[in-house]
This record gives sequence, structure tokens and C-alpha cells, in this order.
Amino acid sequence: MSEYSLPLSFEPVFMERVWGGRKLESLYHKKIPPEKCIGESWEIVDRPEAQSIVRDGALAGRSIHDLWVNFRREIFGHVPDAPRFPLLIKLLDCREKLSLQVHPPARVAGILGGEPKTEAWVVADAAPDAELWLGLREPTEPQKFADALNSGRAAELVHRVRVKTGDAFLIPSGRMHAIGGGNLIVEVQENSDTTYRIFDWNRMNEVGQTRELHIAEAMRCIDFEDSDPAPSPAKTESLVADRLFAIDRCKITSARELGCPDSFAIAFCLSGELECAGLRFRQGEFFLLPAQAKNQTITSRHPDSELLRITIPSS
Repeated sequence: MSEYSLPLSFEPVFMERVWGGRKLESLYHKKIPPEKCIGESWEIVDRPEAQSIVRDGALAGRSIHDLWVNFRREIFGHVPDAPRFPLLIKLLDCREKLSLQVHPPARVAGILGGEPKTEAWVVADAAPDAELWLGLREPTEPQKFADALNSGRAAELVHRVRVKTGDAFLIPSGRMHAIGGGNLIVEVQENSDTTYRIFDWNRMNEVGQTRELHIAEAMRCIDFEDSDPAPSPAKTESLVADRLFAIDRCKITSARELGCPDSFAIAFCLSGELECAGLRFRQGEFFLLPAQAKNQTITSRHPDSELLRITIPSS
């Protein structure tokens, strides 16, 4: 069987965060470092500072960047050209709320020395009182927001959303946002790691220091007309359809094809247990189905299996 025929699983890269927890261990049985607050699990990543490594099979031990450079057509199919795999996919375990932050739009990212970043969130597990902060309550003049920030009232101007398991949101660059405690989120984003913190809830670390803020940069990035954003409609399988990536949520009640014509697909098992090409995947596991995979059929090994399918739209 060809080395490009089977689904590929990767070793996650765990990131300790002040707001992180242990839910990746308790809910998804991931082997996270002991006694650490793990906020992020980078599941598919091709960055200079972090690489996904193939876990099993003929390609075991090879990095995703190696695959992107040397086996792009076989594994990824027809995709837009880029120096690195263009997506970064994470799990976020938010035991406490994250900082209020913004990512730069392309028009200012280069000027500020960063990278543009649009992302999407799918809430995989939410506490009963879980919430998000997204955009503004109403369009706001920059000076009014700056004044509120200086007086410690900026959060009062930000749109607050109660969320539940299954909700999905697109967060375009320029949209202010923060994740509240009690959320476990699947994040799909551009391959970027540029974040400008606006407000960190006066939080201090173990030695009494606050985290660095980037207010001047953030003020150049915030879309002050962006107000009252809503979750993605949940009436169809399509959760997010952006030019950068698409996310579908699929219930697997009978055998179905996962792949896209001449392109890869990434799957995440939201619930239950899945099988593809004789390999099984439990809740909380990702896999990449190569473009040249012969068997692209997904079946359920559990009465209630559901997955996310992540793809890049054809150009």
C-alpha cells in the first residue's frame, strides 16, 4: 500500500498557558505534562518554532514541513502555493478567561512586523456559564475606546456572548475577542502567531507581574465598526466557509466519503469513535487524509459519532 494512502496522525505540541487547565487529559485522554496548565495543543502546525511530526506508518518521524516541501501533490493535492502549510489547528483549554486581544489585518500586519491572522472557533465543550467577547457592542470611535481603556472600562464596550457546546464563530482579523473560562475550543487559523493584547483583566503571574500589552499596535488593528457579531448558522453541515478555510460538522450515521476532489482533508473526532482505512480515531483525535488516499470512507464505531472536516477551498 502506498505511503500516501493512509490517514496521517501527528504528535501534538503542548503549550503551557497561565489560563490553561487539564481538560485535554480528562476529556480527551491526552498525555499532557504532569502538573502543568496546558492551554494550547497545536495539533497541525508548520512553524519555524513548532512542527507536527507524523506519529505512525511509513512516514513516521517526518515533519509536516517535510511533507509540504517534498510530497505536496501526493498528500495535499491542488492547494494554493505557500512556503509553509497555510493552516494552524489547535485545541484550546480555557480554564480561565484569555486576554482581550486582536490579530492584525493584512493591510497593517507587515507594517507592524507581524502576520495577518483570521481564525475560527468551534466550541467542543462549554461550561453552563461559558461566554466569549467578540467585537464591539456598537460601532465606537477609537478615542472613546482609548478613553475607556485608560479608565479600565474597555470590556464594557465589547460584545459579550453566552455560548454552548457546538457553537461556531469566524473571527476575522481586526475583530477584538477574548475566550471566557470553561470553554474547550477547536481553533482553525491562518498560519500565524501574531497577537496584540489589549487588556488582561489585571491578571498577575506567580511573581506579581502583569503580562505585556500591545495597545499601540492593537489600536491600529481594531475594526471599530465591527459590532454585535453572531455565531455561524447551524442549519447545515457548513459551519465556516471562508476564502482561507472551510469547516463542516458531520454526523456519521452511515458510511460516507470524507475527502475532497484532488485535495486533502483534516478530520477531528468531536464525539464517538471513527474508522477510516482500517484505522480508528477516538474523541479528541485529529487525522489528515491525503489527497491520494485510495480509501476515503469514514464509518462510525459508536452510535453517536460526529466529526469536523477542515479543508482549504480551491482557488
